[in-house]
Amino acid sequence: MIVVMAPGAGEDQIKEVTSRLELMGLSVHRSSGEERTVLGAVGDPGGVDFEDIRRLPGVRDVVKITVPFKLVSRVFQPETTVIKVGKAEIGGQRIALMAGPCSVESEEQTFQVAESVARQGGGFLRGGAFKPRTSPYTFQGLGEEGLSILRRAADQHGLAVVTEVLDVSQVPMVERYADMLQIGARNMQNFPLLREVGRSKKPVLLKRGMSATIEEWLLAAEYVLSSGNRQVALCERGIRTFETYTRNTLDLSSVPVVQQLSHLPIVVDPSHATGLRDKVGPMARAAVAAGADGLMVEVHPQPERALSDGAQSLDLAHFEDMVRRCRAVAETVGRTL
Repeated sequence: MIVVMAPGAGEDQIKEVTSRLELMGLSVHRSSGEERTVLGAVGDPGGVDFEDIRRLPGVRDVVKITVPFKLVSRVFQPETTVIKVGKAEIGGQRIALMAGPCSVESEEQTFQVAESVARQGGGFLRGGAFKPRTSPYTFQGLGEEGLSILRRAADQHGLAVVTEVLDVSQVPMVERYADMLQIGARNMQNFPLLREVGRSKKPVLLKRGMSATIEEWLLAAEYVLSSGNRQVALCERGIRTFETYTRNTLDLSSVPVVQQLSHLPIVVDPSHATGLRDKVGPMARAAVAAGADGLMVEVHPQPERALSDGAQSLDLAHFEDMVRRCRAVAETVGRTL
């Protein structure tokens, strides 16, 4: 349930309500906005006397949340979460641009892409150091060496690093190098990993599972928030359907749906969604038009020589063209890129 405190409610009153809820066995999460403080009480509400809570000093209203996801709901927090990562942010008026190679292959490759991302006004360098591949015989990434290359390339060009963590045991290592931890589609329901990044101080980018419903996706985010980390962005990267002309089916309807249901910002990844280089640009423009808070695209200096996902990676010239066209669309919907 949600306890809405009255405007001007004192800190002692907020603490008293929090204490009363905790005595009832509920976990309390506080959200303080410009106009009001909201207390999200999570747990079994069976023994809760709603009227008793409503009568406490400083309480304006008590609202029962009917959706299964509580902390990610707009009922809990009406204002969109804005995640600040270094000089970049996700969820604000400016659309975040995350770009980089699928896999970090070398220092030369990564530094060249980082320079291009910075030149195009991007805020995030994305890249994989640990690659979860369908086949165990394909390139699996450079590991910690790849993380080190990402960090140095990003630092040289004033970018934030977003990279995937695959396992609970990897979280401390990846935290040392990354500014934002990515949970990939295959790990969306890896609940121990979600709880672990929920205990992290680093923001989290949570990709939608390839067969996940929007509700399942939001519940995965709930795991992270309920563990203490409120800095979560969602990433739509296409879902698996019967269609075979593209790698996945990009569900752009998820953008307005998520924005209605949740305060978490949403990023779109047209590279993984389509799997085809010539489809990335059109779908990126469509994502901007749909209201996405960010774009995540794969960029490689020589896609034909990429060790992973070359078919969906943009070369530097096509990346520049994509950004230029997306920027024009952003202006028509009152945003910047």
